[in-house]
Amino acid sequence: MYEQFQNKGIPVTLIRSTDETISPTERVNRILAAYGDNPNVIVISNHINASGSATSGAEGAEVIYALRNDDTLAKNILQAIGNQGQVVRTYYQRRLPSDTSKDYYFIHRNTGSTQPVIVEYGYIDNPTDLARIQNNYKKYVDAVVNAVIATEQGATIPSTPGTGTTYVVKSGDSLWSIANRYNTTVNAIKNLNNLTSNNLSIGQVLQIPTSTGTTPSTGTTYTVKSGDSLWNIANRYNTTVDALKSANNLTSNTLSIGQVLRIPTSVGTTPSTGTTYTVKSGDSLWSIANRYNTTVNALKSANNLTSDALSIGQVLQIPTTTSSTGTTTYVVKSGDSLWSIANRYNTTVDAIKNASGIISNNLSIGQVLTIPTR
Repeated sequence: MYEQFQNKGIPVTLIRSTDETISPTERVNRILAAYGDNPNVIVISNHINASGSATSGAEGAEVIYALRNDDTLAKNILQAIGNQGQVVRTYYQRRLPSDTSKDYYFIHRNTGSTQPVIVEYGYIDNPTDLARIQNNYKKYVDAVVNAVIATEQGATIPSTPGTGTTYVVKSGDSLWSIANRYNTTVNAIKNLNNLTSNNLSIGQVLQIPTSTGTTPSTGTTYTVKSGDSLWNIANRYNTTVDALKSANNLTSNTLSIGQVLRIPTSVGTTPSTGTTYTVKSGDSLWSIANRYNTTVNALKSANNLTSDALSIGQVLQIPTTTSSTGTTTYVVKSGDSLWSIANRYNTTVDAIKNASGIISNNLSIGQVLTIPTR
């Protein structure tokens, strides 16, 4: 997650990078020391949950947010994780029983005016949930990063139809009857859910594979492994998610371990002139604007977009003229970042760095930046 934010030019700090035990007070001190007590600072506290009983059946992700904040960020994070196939529980606030005007968790209660969220990715004492986290944690990381960016841009993460299809086991169910109901196989369900036997328990939540493609008789093929996604397979073979789905008659992005995919032998590439761009998993208007040295508003205007929401496979027109027509200056204040300043002036982090002749994302209070105006 840290690397993802860095790659997108967003200031980010780890309060600990080693297996280090620190007190709640020290955690809070390090948080507030990073960027100050500022409502524009987002604090992400990553956790794995536990029910205390391996037989409780508890599973899924949840997000807890502070009493001082609205639910937008928490809701977006949970929805984004759910879109990657994880079971989702709820997003909520929790109050201190002895003083209900205060947050229950110190990471909410003592972090000033920042926006802290506790992200629980699933249950360590539920083998099925733990296996999902181990196999998909990189996708969950991408989901949280994209949710943060979408929230800062005023966007809402929509539910992705067809992804993360689940089934709750009922009395009388068997793997065979469930496989028949969803036109799949017992082995495909067992592989996707890391099951070692055919035994099921009432209330157990199963991930359902939406396709169990067969091995093509000709052409390049790829066998899905643990941790794979259509996005990383497409990148590996220099193709697109949509091309893979079309070649394999897939209706969702869900894959099962052992599934054999047909790899398209030739697909179109993005024109070198940057005239168009095909949206891929993990893209946002902000990341695409940065890539092509333009702005979010310019992209929306060129494509008649009324929101920041994108869909995988969507083709965007890239504005061909984004040259600067002038500059202004800005004096850095406490709590500022290149990301927040770029948003304020409707430009990009790279454009400010280029105009100001700086090579890192670090700023100092009182520093004078050159801001390109468009």
